[in-house]
Amino acid sequence: MGDMASLLEPGMIVRHPGQPEWGLGQVQSNINGKVTVMFRQAGRVVIDGTRVDLIPVYDS
Repeated sequence: MGDMASLLEPGMIVRHPGQPEWGLGQVQSNINGKVTVMFRQAGRVVIDGTRVDLIPVYDS
């Protein structure tokens, strides 16, 4: 698991660096590097945290 994915916890707000049109997303779960995120514009997406470093958003 990437360094960033290991820090993600349910409830955190994130952005996908390659899909800015998805908007902000809320982490639903993080199990063995598979991060489930509910994005405002894309719905629920499961992301491989070893391949994509989601960007935490602290001032939404």
